[in-house]
Amino acid sequence: MTNTNETGEATLLKTDDLGRVRTPQARRESLLDEYERSGLSGAKFAALTGIKYSTFATWAQRRRKPQRSAPITAKPRPSVQWLEAVVDQAQSCDGQKAAGLRLQLPGGVEMAIADEKQAALAAVLIRALAC
Repeated sequence: MTNTNETGEATLLKTDDLGRVRTPQARRESLLDEYERSGLSGAKFAALTGIKYSTFATWAQRRRKPQRSAPITAKPRPSVQWLEAVVDQAQSCDGQKAAGLRLQLPGGVEMAIADEKQAALAAVLIRALAC
């Protein structure tokens, strides 16, 4: 397949094994620059230049997305850590001894948990600190 360039010379267009015309990167970039200046819709510009709209839309989408040198991976979650838990006799508000749980967290944080409601609040706090 041949095409005429800006100087009027005939040039051979490269095709792949399926017969699709391969457009060089420099030509794609110049077409996308021209499209941005034209003010036309993508479909209208593709039709005027003889490019299938789906091909043109793919070029435009790739241009809009920043190229990444390395794939972005999700931030790894910290692995499970086992902590030592000791059940001791804590004193309740009325001075009586009650069974409880005392947690010593990294950074010097210490929590005393005496009932189920406190355990639920402690779980919420620990999750918030983990983020």
